[in-house]
Formats: sequence, C-alpha cells, structure tokens
Amino acid sequence: MFDVAIVGGGPAGSSCAALCASAGLRALVLEREVFPREKVCGDCLNPACWPVLRRLQLGDRVRTLPRGVLDRVEFISVGGRTLSIALPAGDEAEIAIKRSHFDQLIMARARELGATICEGSTVTALTAGTATEGWTITAGEKIFESQVLVAADGRNSTVARLCQLLPRNAKERVALQTHLPLPPNFGNRVVLQFRPEGYSGQAPVGADELNLCLVSVPGKIPSLRNWAERHFGISREHSWRTITPLTRAPIAPAHRSLFLVGDAARVVEPFTGEGIYYALASGELAADAITAQRSGQNAAEAAAAYSAAHAKLYRGRLWINRLARAAVLSPHLASAFLEVARFQPALLRLLTAKIVR
Repeated sequence: MFDVAIVGGGPAGSSCAALCASAGLRALVLEREVFPREKVCGDCLNPACWPVLRRLQLGDRVRTLPRGVLDRVEFISVGGRTLSIALPAGDEAEIAIKRSHFDQLIMARARELGATICEGSTVTALTAGTATEGWTITAGEKIFESQVLVAADGRNSTVARLCQLLPRNAKERVALQTHLPLPPNFGNRVVLQFRPEGYSGQAPVGADELNLCLVSVPGKIPSLRNWAERHFGISREHSWRTITPLTRAPIAPAHRSLFLVGDAARVVEPFTGEGIYYALASGELAADAITAQRSGQNAAEAAAAYSAAHAKLYRGRLWINRLARAAVLSPHLASAFLEVARFQPALLRLLTAKIVR
C-alpha cells in the first residue's frame, strides 16, 4: 500500500513524487515510457520555474545540462516585419532545454528521495474504494494499491478517461514539433513567427539543436510543414512529433483522493511558454495537499484546498490561451497587432512579461 500513486513521470508527476517522498510519504510513479524520451513541447523554462527547482534542489543540476539561454523574443509578422523584446537576464533567466534531459533529471531526483519508479508501466484499470480504502491500480500484470491517486499523464490522461472525466476532443488545430541542427548565427532568441498558414515557434535547446514547433488548422498544416521544410532545409522523410487536442477543455483538478496536475487538468494551451512552470507548480501544490491529507486532514478538505490553490495559480492567465488560439486561427490579425505594437511597444512588453513572469 502506497500513500500516493502518481500516473505519469513528467515534470508534474515527478516533482509531486519527489516532494511527497521528501515529506516521508510512500510515493509510487507509474510511467508508460522508458526514460529518456522526447516529448512534444516548446522546451522553454521561464524564470518562474527556478524557485520550484531550488526547492527540489535541482537548480545547479539543471544548469549543467545542454541548454539555450534566451535573451530576447522576436515576433515576426506575416509580412516579415520583426519586433524584438528583451527577456530577463541573470542566473535565473529563461532557458530552453530538451524534455528528454529535463524530465529524466526530475524523475531521478524523485528516485533519490525514495519514490518508487516503475517505467514501462501502462495503467489499464482503476478501482476506487471507500474513503479509507483508496485505489487499486492495474498496470499490465501488476496491481498496486494507494490511498491517493494523482493524474499526471497529460492532456489525454488515461486516469481521467478511466474515471470518465475526459472531455470530448476538439480538433480545430494541429501541432507538429521536432528538433533540427541549429542554423548558423541563430542567436540566443525565441522566434514566434506568424505565417499565412498558421504559427511557428523556434528556440535553441543547446549549442547544436533547434526546437521547431508548427501550429495550424488541419487543412493548412501540410502547407505550413512545406514552408518549414523549405525554410530550414528539412527532408520529406524527417520525423515529426504531434499533439492533439490543443483546445483547452479544463477538468476539475481535485476529486475524492484524486488530484490532476500539469496538462492532465488541461488548463493552459501548449506552446504558450508556460506549460513546464505550471507542471512544476501544480505538482508542488498537489504534494502539499496530499501531505496534509496523509497527516490527518479530511480528504474533502484537502481536495478543496488544492482546488482553491490550483485556481489561484491559473487566475488571470487564461487570456493568454485565447491569444494563442486567435494567433493560429487568424495569423493576419496577429500580424496586425504587431503593427500596432510597433508604435505602442509597451503592449508587447506587457504580453511578454506575463508569459515569462
């Protein structure tokens, strides 16, 4: 019997496991992949991540990994006009780092602190007991029991699906992501480029690699991919990763002895530059609530406390989702906003500051 079983070993799940284990709880992580593995993501860690990484005692270790240190963001309109905004500098600046490196580091920290990690374990069935009996979790031929369950398994969460909490998918947009050799003289910048076909995000994730993301509606994604192949010299046989759905349909983050963290709660849009921060922060909030519950707090009170803290975490941020959606569906409108921002640069600085905190 574990105190907490966490399905998903990404930043949300592994940070939650690490903090639960450091509080003396018996923590289990069930991860369907075998790390290291890549993940569809913009790969950016904004400065708000650093306080959580310090609490995990991982700040110095992150700095030893291959990464890009980002000093500015460049917005490129459909017409090719570029606007550049400086990013925060210093030891806790924004960086870009491959998820294969970052996620493995956090999972290793959870293991160091005493969490039990089971990779290559796909959850196939869940049974909820009474308030005192917790959960029975089936993963292949193995069965685990836990007082508390955490869904940290992404936007298409198996836990949410098995608990009949997953909303219907909407497919108004498609995202493609890959890593490429870093173009010469790319610089320490994030590029947010609007195209007639949609949107492209680009960021260096080290001295030699570029993260490239494409987002568009289904009918235009082939054309946007063709542009990327021409622009970056990518072969037709090149492998891309994809993610769907992009439309945000949030799920209540807490139920009886069930907590949803990171993308499983489906709150933020991918590729707004904030996802990793919210994964880490929600994992920490869930760990606090679970520790309180296992220390004697009523389960309903712990769930309510997490729900309130989760709502506060995201409060005032969802308008960025709407901007991201509008930029993909109406790239010419987004480009018109950039033209306005040429004469009112404070608007673009405000938007950038909100995203990178």
